[in-house]
Amino acid sequence: MKRYIILFFLTLSLQLRAQTADSAYIHDHYSKIEKYITMRDGVRLFTSIYVPKDRTKKYPILLNRTPYTVAPYGSNEYKKTLGPSMLFAREGYIFVYQDVRGKWMSEGTYEDIRPHVASKKNKKNIDESTDTYDTIDWLIKNIKENNGKAGIYGISYPGFYSTASLPDAHPALKAASPQAPVTNWFIGDDFHHNGALFLADAFSFYSTFGVPRPKPITPDKGPKSFSYYTRDNYKFFMDLGPVKNVSKKYFGDSIKFWNDVTTHGTYDEFWKARLITPHLKNIKPATLIVGGLFDAEDCYGAFATYEAIEKQNAKNKNTLVMGPWFHGGWSRSTGESFGDIKFDQATSTWYQENVEFPFFQHYLKDKPAPDLPEALVFETGSNKWKKYTAWPPAEAKQEKLYFQPDSKLAFNKPDKDNSYDEYVSDPSRPVPYADGVHLQRTREYMIDDQRFASKRPDVMVYQTEPLTADLTIAGPVIADLMVSTTGTDADYVVKLIDVYPDDYPNNTPNPRNIQMGGYQMLVRGEVMRGKFRNSYEKPEPFNPGKITQVKYSMPDVSHTFKAGHRIMVQVQNSWFPLVDRNPQKFVDIYNADEKDFQKATHRIYHETPNASCIIIPVVK
Repeated sequence: MKRYIILFFLTLSLQLRAQTADSAYIHDHYSKIEKYITMRDGVRLFTSIYVPKDRTKKYPILLNRTPYTVAPYGSNEYKKTLGPSMLFAREGYIFVYQDVRGKWMSEGTYEDIRPHVASKKNKKNIDESTDTYDTIDWLIKNIKENNGKAGIYGISYPGFYSTASLPDAHPALKAASPQAPVTNWFIGDDFHHNGALFLADAFSFYSTFGVPRPKPITPDKGPKSFSYYTRDNYKFFMDLGPVKNVSKKYFGDSIKFWNDVTTHGTYDEFWKARLITPHLKNIKPATLIVGGLFDAEDCYGAFATYEAIEKQNAKNKNTLVMGPWFHGGWSRSTGESFGDIKFDQATSTWYQENVEFPFFQHYLKDKPAPDLPEALVFETGSNKWKKYTAWPPAEAKQEKLYFQPDSKLAFNKPDKDNSYDEYVSDPSRPVPYADGVHLQRTREYMIDDQRFASKRPDVMVYQTEPLTADLTIAGPVIADLMVSTTGTDADYVVKLIDVYPDDYPNNTPNPRNIQMGGYQMLVRGEVMRGKFRNSYEKPEPFNPGKITQVKYSMPDVSHTFKAGHRIMVQVQNSWFPLVDRNPQKFVDIYNADEKDFQKATHRIYHETPNASCIIIPVVK
């Protein structure tokens, strides 16, 4: 323990020194300009511009558009780092940060994931594409040190703005890197997964982000973080009761987007209008799509954005990079480990030096092209970067792992009739999404040990015998359940898990005394709100007692189950407070009353005519 503490403070000291050196370098080598750039409809957007002091050269523009502030404000107040990494600042770029329309110091009205406007004939027909175009146009014409080329990047919401810059892009925009881009807020990103509300995230985010801003403000005058009366989020949201109590107890009518979410409870035109992917056609800039395999917010978005560009742009240079990262981990950590799992290398540092920096250098400074495949994906388990000519890999073949009696899991189809597991799911005692007590939703839940859940009677567990050889999967995982319920609605949560051998050695150092023997590492988990099993537009109730198929795709994976490990699948009907509670009654959940919540008896079938399974993409 003492050695670990010494190493911790030594690492912290080195990080602080590096940050101080980076900050000093920026002050010494860059001048800062603050401008209001006028858009085509007359609205002005606040923009911070950092220009190299060495004016003997021409530099490309690297733009980041954000709803999270371009702070610090003031021409003498500098950011501590510039660009995706300090490699860019030391190389020399013109860095541009912009408060998007209606946020912080920019004028105009903010709209969440503002819909794309196909026709731009009228100057009032604005969207994020036009705002990006107008910004780049002004910069090219007014910042004389530029070399005529621009790039854009961003993580999460700024990732969405990077994606939105691509349709009808400015001719000077040569390279774009949407990273963990917000893409579909009903089916896969942030606040809904397959129609199920991600309650803890939505509440936490909109309790501050959603507070209306009547006029331009700086962060010191902006909304403060929500004050929880307990540090136990499970208790907080149980005490809350039905979702409709969020407005009644806390938000009132002030949070517009929360009201939109709870009003549009199906995949209607409100959500479809906010989908950027159908508009990703005739894309001219080169694209680098980046995401984390263990990103709790926008894992879906990276895959969906890459797929849309790939399908709709035969000639575009489009590359997918997926690492073993949490949300933004490729920028905010060295990537050597996540949670309890180690990757044996600094994956983030390697990515910054060998992928991201060379990508922009090539397209914005005419440097040699990096050796990038179609898809560069880290394979956990084996801890190797893998190059693929397509994603999902052509060499990955779908194979079915069938649920069996006696909690078994195997590639052979079960041969028994009238075989099922039966259990009761009680909304008053939902299965927690993570072990322990937490105030905010943990990011580690995406990879955490699942032993706490496997002990619950309302979590069904199926696992293989120890593997005799390594088994690698790469691509989407499909849950294919045959179920019945005594209720008329239900959520289904399926988790794919790597079970370590009982004699697996502990990590060194091991300050939290984590026992890696028997560790149940979550590889992928996902929820399906049962009423949307056939259509997100037209929900359907379950017929009580009737055997019904619930089949859905989970975000892609890249993982090797090592010889001696087991493959486990867990199935449950709640994941709280990550996901709001399903009353198990076919109602509008956003307007449900406490009396609507009811126990239900569920069956998971593993019989000859009704065989539940999980479909995995096996790479031979």
